This record gives sequence, structure tokens and C-alpha cells, in this order.
Amino acid sequence: MEISMASSYQTQLLERIAAREARVGIVGVGYVGLPLAVVFAEAGFRVTGIDLSTERVAQINAGSSYIADIPAAAVARLHAEGRIDATTDFSMLAQMDAISICVPTPLRQTRDPDISFIANVTEQIARYLRPGQLIVLESTTYPGTTREVILPQLEASGLCVGRDYFLAFSPERVDPGREDWTTVNTPKVMGGVTPECLTVAKALYEQAIERVVPVSSPEAAEMVKLLENTFRAVNIGLVNEVLLMCDKLGLDVWEVIDAAATKPFGFMKFTPGPGLGGHCIPIDPLYLSWKLKTLNYTARFIDLASEINTNMPHYWVQRTQDTLNDAGKAVRGSRVLLIGAAYKKDVDDVRESPALDIMHLLLEKGALVSYHDPHVARVQIHDRELTSAPDLEAALHDADCVVIVTDHSLYDWEQIHRGARLLVDTRATARRSG
Repeated sequence: MEISMASSYQTQLLERIAAREARVGIVGVGYVGLPLAVVFAEAGFRVTGIDLSTERVAQINAGSSYIADIPAAAVARLHAEGRIDATTDFSMLAQMDAISICVPTPLRQTRDPDISFIANVTEQIARYLRPGQLIVLESTTYPGTTREVILPQLEASGLCVGRDYFLAFSPERVDPGREDWTTVNTPKVMGGVTPECLTVAKALYEQAIERVVPVSSPEAAEMVKLLENTFRAVNIGLVNEVLLMCDKLGLDVWEVIDAAATKPFGFMKFTPGPGLGGHCIPIDPLYLSWKLKTLNYTARFIDLASEINTNMPHYWVQRTQDTLNDAGKAVRGSRVLLIGAAYKKDVDDVRESPALDIMHLLLEKGALVSYHDPHVARVQIHDRELTSAPDLEAALHDADCVVIVTDHSLYDWEQIHRGARLLVDTRATARRSG
């Protein structure tokens, strides 16, 4: 049952938040949860990370960081000050005044949402739920998850949402590798199950984050995140198809895009590449597409963009094969070096990375595949493990063909272009370096 009335629990929790006395628990301390934990701790709250990974827990409690964007010195200082710690013990949830859920939401093999992590965490929260707690889901998911999945489990406790406890959704907006927009200064969208839920959640997050943007419901907040990433996926799909069209027309797609980008209105520049990677952009739109299918609606833009973006690794493998063929070499037996394995520049994340698909397709064709990435020491390609080449110059010298997949900032592109016998450049680095 949802109610809308002030309560003593709301008043007490708001007072604890204002005094920085509220205990904050972060369930899932990965690339979303650890930065959030640090931000709350920096704001003066005592924060406990709760995670199944004993390795993550041990590193936090040792004052170390496993997230590139979070300096180990910051974690060490906050831990020494008693403002951040971690545990694998979910019974600690009972001691928390506020709980943020930051667990993964992958797709199943059938490409439908896997919300088992959310469901499992909610089961634990319901087990230890007490009056005066705030629960905020941050994991990206389909519209309706907060109200349809989390709320019923919490209601089973007999406590009343909006009076005894408070429930909201606030989508994470982490962009790994960025220094200009961080957890602190990226506006935070927030939707509460009741007005009281929104009031409490907004009060907490405003203590640590510069701007909180309230919306009318959890469903609206859930849809905001999916719109953001669907916008990117569709526009990347469009510009990838423009690349394919320019290829047929004998045009330089990057010249066309750069010229179009000189228009001061009505155009936003997106660039083509080897495909989509990371946890969000390739996956989140499919959550929305799945939800709409349950309502007998086909999200045509999403499905088409996903088809184009998913097939880009095949296009670049064909380009590699054609480049070798033009030089009188077969792809089978040729030494192909990939520059970069991460899904985007200056990160160590290989989730959904198109580089892995390109490696797999080349291996299937009989190529002798190697890669170099200063941020990624090893990758798993089905049953085969590859390790990053230790010497880039030697790897360039040995390769029959070089495929640039990830444009890390620290690469010397002139060195790579000079050292490559044959070059396939998915990121237009040659154009950028002149």
C-alpha cells in the first residue's frame, strides 16, 4: 500500500540526513557503487559498501581502489577517517539509514532483461528492513521495475511505503574515464514512489551531489536513463550506416561528418566506429525494447540501430580481409594486431567491447591475432586467453596488418601509422594526426 502523509520516521530521517548522522549503505561497489560511496563519504556520511566480492571488500578495507577514476589515496584517507568501509555481511543492512542499490543488470542470452541481481538484493533488504530507512535503486532497468519488483517484496514486511520507509529510483549516469563530468557534478534524476519518498531521497543526495532533478515517479526516472542511452545508440547506429553508405559511394565519411558539424544549429556530431561497447549503450535500449514488446509495441528505431551497431565488427573484419587481399595476402595465416581492446578510450573496461568480436571473427577466419592495450592486460575470447603484447614497436614490426580499434590518448599515432605495413583505422586516427 502506498500512502502520502508525513510521519515521525520521515522527520527523524530528514534530521539525521541534515546532521550527516545517517548511515549510508551501497550494495554493489563496482564502477557505479564505489564512486557513489566515495562521494557520500566525502560529504561527511559514514558509508558501508556491501558486496559479494571478498576481493573488492578487502581492497576497500585496505584503503585501496580498483576503479581507475577513484584514486587509492582518496579511499585510504576516507577509510583512515572511519568514513568508508566494506563487508560481505548483508545483515549490516539493518544498521543503514539509507541503502543505494548499484548492482549489474545484464541481458540474458535470449536478450531479455536479467534483473536477478536486483531481486536477490531486494530479498536481503526486505529481510532486514526496519522503519526509517530509505532505499534507492540506481541500477539501469526497464520502466516499472521499482514499483513492480522491489515494492511488493518490501510491502510484504507489513511496513508502509511513504510512512515507515521510503523508496525511489535514481539512474546512475557514470561515464568512465571522464574528468569533466563526475558523480558529484552530473545532475541526478530522482523519482519517488510517493512524494514523501522523493523528499527524503532528494534530501540525502543533495548533501553530496550538486544538483538533483526531481521527476514525478520512479517510472519517469527509469525512462529518463533509457532515453539517454537510446538517443546515443540510435545516433551511433545512424552514423555507422552513413559510413556504410559513404563506403558504397566512394566518399570519406569523416570528411562528410566534419563538414556537417560546422553547422551551428540542428546537428549534433556523432562518429562511426567498430561497434558499441560498455554496459550501458549496447544494452539499455534493449531493456526498453523488451518492455514495449510486452505491450505489443515494436521499438523499430532501437531494433534497427541495434542490428547496425551489432554488425559493425563484421564490416571491419571484411575491411581487414580486403586490405590483406589487396596486398596479395590471405587472412588465414596472416598476423593481425589490434590496437586497443577496451570498449572506449582511456578505460580498462572490455564489457561488450567490439574489439572482442573482431578478435573472435578474425580467429575464426584463421588469422594469427594479437593485441596491444596499456589498460587491458588480458582478454578471454571464448576458450582462448590472449595477453597484451609487451612491446608495441615489436608487435607493429611483426604484424601483417594493424587494426586500430580503441583510440587511447597515450598512443603515438604517428608511430603506429609508420610502423604498420597495412592499416585498418576504425577511429580515423590518421585523419586526426594529419
